[in-house]
Amino acid sequence: MKVQNNKAWWLVLPVFLLVAFSAIVPMMTVVNYSVQDIFDPATRYFVGVDWYRQVLQDPRLHDSLLRQFIFSACVLLIEIPLGIAIALCMPTRGRWASLCLILMAIPLLIPWNVVGTIWQIFGRADIGLMGWVLNSLGISYNYAANTMDAWVTVLVMDVWHWTSLVALLCYSGLRAIPDVYYQAARIDRASNWAVFRHIQLPKLKSVLLIAVMLRFMDSFMIYTEPFVLTGGGPGNATTFLSQTLTQMAIGQFDLGPAAAFSLVYFLIILLVSWLFYTAMTYDDKNR
Repeated sequence: MKVQNNKAWWLVLPVFLLVAFSAIVPMMTVVNYSVQDIFDPATRYFVGVDWYRQVLQDPRLHDSLLRQFIFSACVLLIEIPLGIAIALCMPTRGRWASLCLILMAIPLLIPWNVVGTIWQIFGRADIGLMGWVLNSLGISYNYAANTMDAWVTVLVMDVWHWTSLVALLCYSGLRAIPDVYYQAARIDRASNWAVFRHIQLPKLKSVLLIAVMLRFMDSFMIYTEPFVLTGGGPGNATTFLSQTLTQMAIGQFDLGPAAAFSLVYFLIILLVSWLFYTAMTYDDKNR
């Protein structure tokens, strides 16, 4: 019987402890703030769950949460199928494959605030290409004044920025499928749809789970791009949970309610991510 050597875990342990420490200390600080009313560094009072009760009854949380779920749902419904389609169309070998991989990676390298600035200029009717073209075609487009235009612009911006991640993940998953499956499909004269339905899609299940989890968590915490592009407007049309939390913590300096808000925010992300994971791994557990 071969004895498994686990000594390599000792090399990972220091990094694990460092990451755990850097995550637990801020979390405990937030928990401490969420149960206290802080007037100054020397004056604070224990209030229990009062801040949680106040936050859960806050209409700003309800409105931001609804906008956040709608945005994340739209992101997943567009980026996951689009990323799969792009990955299927990408060449598998040669110079074109390398060029496609480089081009797909470029949007991921652009900082988030720069992405917002690019689309802010791109959508302007006076100097932006997209805004000028749309208005020249007779389409009244103004993301700074029209709610629907702002929503569509933020959504298209996110799709442009992050679909590459889904496509690259799916591309790596497709390249990992052994060629013997495709040989058997050619022998059986299977159609392209049959190959995708019975070979490629089942083999991509683990990759798609990672893609869905990453895109949901990132879209649910979106802040920089819409803040730079629209500032949360027009009105509060593109004010998501992260912006509401920032306004509460920094703009109003309500540290107690903001801490409670952030923990509720964290629990929502944790719960929905767990539901996604459970749903996508349900069939595997019952086999």
